[in-house]
Amino acid sequence: MNAGAWALVLSSFLASAVETVEAFTIVLAVGLTRGWRSTVLAVAAALTALAVLVIAVGPSLTAIPLNVLRLAVGGLLLVFGLQWLRKAILRASGYKALHDEVAIFAREAAEARAEPPADPRAFDHYAFSLAFKGVFLEGLEVVFIVLTFGAIHGSIPLAALGAAAAVVAVLVVGFIVRAPLSRVPENTLKFTVGVLLTSFGIFWGVEGAGASWPGNDAALPVIIVTTAVLSVGTASVMRQRKALVQVVAS
Repeated sequence: MNAGAWALVLSSFLASAVETVEAFTIVLAVGLTRGWRSTVLAVAAALTALAVLVIAVGPSLTAIPLNVLRLAVGGLLLVFGLQWLRKAILRASGYKALHDEVAIFAREAAEARAEPPADPRAFDHYAFSLAFKGVFLEGLEVVFIVLTFGAIHGSIPLAALGAAAAVVAVLVVGFIVRAPLSRVPENTLKFTVGVLLTSFGIFWGVEGAGASWPGNDAALPVIIVTTAVLSVGTASVMRQRKALVQVVAS
C-alpha cells in the first residue's frame, strides 16, 4: 500500500478505536447493571441500522464528482477535526478534565441502577434504548469517516478494514478484562485523530477547490506533522500560562 492508503487505514483505525471504547463503556455499564438480554439486542439493532446506512449511502458517494466530494468532505472534516483537536488541546493543557472511562462507567451504571429494576424475563426498554443510543451515535462517527475517507480514496473496503480492525481489537481486549478500558490512551488517541482529521480536511479542501499541493500526496505527511507540531505547541503554551496564572493567584 502507498502512503495515502496507510494513512487511510490508520485514520479509520484510530477514530474507530476511540468511538468503540466509548460505546463499549456504555454497553458494559448497561449490561452489568440491567442485564445482557435487552442490551445485546440493542447492540445488534444498532449495528444493523449502521450497516443499512452504509449500504444505502456508500454507493451514492462514488457517483459524486471527485473535486466536489473532496471540497465537501474536506470542509466537514476540517470542522469535525477542529472540534476534536480543540477538546484535545484543552485537555492536554489542563483547561478541561481528561476523558475518564472509569468515571463514565460509574456514571452510566449509577443512572441505570436509579431506574426501576427490570424483570429478567421481560424486555427492558430502558436498557435497550440506552445501549442502542450509545452504539448508534458513536457508530455514526465511524460510518462518516469510513464512507468519506473511502469514497475519496476510491476504496471504502480499505477504510472499513481499518474500522473493523479497531472494533475487533477493542472488543477482544474488553472481553478479556471485562472492565472499562481505562488504560487505553484515549486522550492521546483523540489528540492524534484530531490532528489527522484536520490535516485531511485541509488537504482535501484545497484540492477540491481546484488547487494543487506541491508533491501531490507527498504534501499530506508534511501537513500532518505541521498540524501536530502547532497543536502540541499550543497545548504547551496554554499549560504554561495556566500554571503561571495559578502561581500568581496563590
